[in-house]
Amino acid sequence: MIALRPGSFAWLARHELRLAWRGRRRGGARQALALVLLAGYLVVGVVVAVALMGTPIAYRADIGVGILAASVVALSFMTTQAILGSQQTLYESRDLDLMFTAPIEGRVVLLAKLAGIAGAIVLIYAGLLLPLAIPVAILGHPNLFGVIGLLVALALAAAAIGIAITLTLARLVGPRAARTVGQVAAAVLGGALFLVTQLSHGGGGRRSSVVVIFEDLRAWGWGERGWSGVPGHAAFGDPLSVAILLAIGIAAFVAAGAVLRRLFLSGYQDAGMRLGRTRPTGKASSRLFHAGLFRAVLAKEWRLLARDPGLVFQVILRLVYLVPLMLVAFRGGGGLIAPGLAFASVLVATQLTGSFAWLAVSGEDAPELLVVAPIDKERVDQAKLAAALLMAAPIAALLPIAIATVGRSPLGALVSLVATAIGGTIAGYIELKLGKPGKRSAFAKRRGGSALAGILGMIVAAIFGGGAAAIVYSIG
Repeated sequence: MIALRPGSFAWLARHELRLAWRGRRRGGARQALALVLLAGYLVVGVVVAVALMGTPIAYRADIGVGILAASVVALSFMTTQAILGSQQTLYESRDLDLMFTAPIEGRVVLLAKLAGIAGAIVLIYAGLLLPLAIPVAILGHPNLFGVIGLLVALALAAAAIGIAITLTLARLVGPRAARTVGQVAAAVLGGALFLVTQLSHGGGGRRSSVVVIFEDLRAWGWGERGWSGVPGHAAFGDPLSVAILLAIGIAAFVAAGAVLRRLFLSGYQDAGMRLGRTRPTGKASSRLFHAGLFRAVLAKEWRLLARDPGLVFQVILRLVYLVPLMLVAFRGGGGLIAPGLAFASVLVATQLTGSFAWLAVSGEDAPELLVVAPIDKERVDQAKLAAALLMAAPIAALLPIAIATVGRSPLGALVSLVATAIGGTIAGYIELKLGKPGKRSAFAKRRGGSALAGILGMIVAAIFGGGAAAIVYSIG
């Protein structure tokens, strides 16, 4: 291993990249399954590469437009991940105290953290893209190695944009509100392109956002020549285009470290000073107590929901991708709209209720106390399940309402609502019975949930969603 000077950018960046790699690894059966899937994907890439060995792959205008559209979509999702990674670095990282007290320039610390964020982004998209592109490049099409340069340039730019958005929000609204607002902004940004393309094309949900963006770019003449053609030429190995994109990405990366250094330091200091909760005075303690076990547990779960901005992100993300479906419903068209909405209603309800029920189990601060307490555990589970259902109810009710109002099928809406309630209840009950107390921080990445519960939840969604769809279709 190359010896690097301790405290230098390269030394810190290597450490952050190592942490990013460890964060993407899975233990036990999950890691083995991931390796098997990656190996299978690589085999597919080799087969495709062998099939294309004698076929020339020349750059064309349509290919340039497609690469530009894919780059735009990828940059949107990369920036979303960068915002979340920046928030984790700013508010959850435990090594910044040590770094800021060490004789290391703040700009170097920020650049190293940005390198870790960019590295985590690259790992995700490299796993999706490179097992297919690299074999093709090795077996007869070396110009496709330019895909690596395009990927790195997009990740560097996304990391710079993400940290800039995070620090700007922290400056404008304060550290506590910045976490919630930032996660909501990340959710909206992740679905912004999809929403814009669907809105601009009358809610045409039959085409993906990438296809719609591709058609728009081709109509505008973008992606064929000039600056808009640089991503396509870079992906096909043009040295000048690769150099231009890397220069832009590196310039944005370095500029973020130079310009945002003070904001990063002040944001971290403000987070440490003001994220802590004030001590209770005892004057309003009566509002924390409720008559009866059921009401007490219900109030506790709702209070935990309000305190956790990560949950707001999860809910908003589901709402963002539900909007195009609602647009399709309210624009009408097609006899399959109402059955599709019925199925989607059950799917949304089971996913949300299962997630909230899993949170109620994993977020239990005193599971040992509940075990030894003179109470019926079944009543506690019923209260937790009721809380999960109430949390999911406002969102789950949107699609049955659309079936009743737009589809003009009140009976179909009633069937959908009943199936939604039953499917959500069963999914939540499965999570309660199979879940185990763990860390609330695992909810954002869904690492602590039971894999069996997830599979059973999807089966429940398929059964009740499919049944609701069939009945609504037969009703007409």
